[in-house]
Amino acid sequence: MNFLSGEYECKIDPKGRLVLPAKIKANLPEASGNHVVLTRGFEPCLVLYPKAEWKVIYDKVAGLNEFNEEYRHFQRNFFRGNTEIELDGAGRFIVPKTMGRFAGLEKEAIVVGLGNRVEIWNPDKYEEFLIQDQQNFSQLAQKFLGDKPAEEPLL
Repeated sequence: MNFLSGEYECKIDPKGRLVLPAKIKANLPEASGNHVVLTRGFEPCLVLYPKAEWKVIYDKVAGLNEFNEEYRHFQRNFFRGNTEIELDGAGRFIVPKTMGRFAGLEKEAIVVGLGNRVEIWNPDKYEEFLIQDQQNFSQLAQKFLGDKPAEEPLL
């Protein structure tokens, strides 16, 4: 798994190009080269995957039974508009206009590394989707991680 992390404020230039932050670009797997896949997120953001990570997700979704109406509906919506992108030497890529409109991207973006993927947000929309209440965040941490045993310390 890749280790894409951090939160970065980025500009989108007049030609519609976004430069991936150097720390994100440096953590893309070498096997992917400068090729990534850009797709619409479930929330109003774009999601960028290294090719190897995208292949795992692609195989899961493409493997759903096409004779099931719900699966077909999900596949149709999930795969629409996905595009393979080649980053230039500076780590730039053009945000397709339809995707930019979907995410509300204009002149600025927030780029967030989330382990195996990167989300690209309109800064105002991003703030709306963050947990504002720290107690709620703490409760979610307890729910998802609180019952798991701690790993043994290394001696």
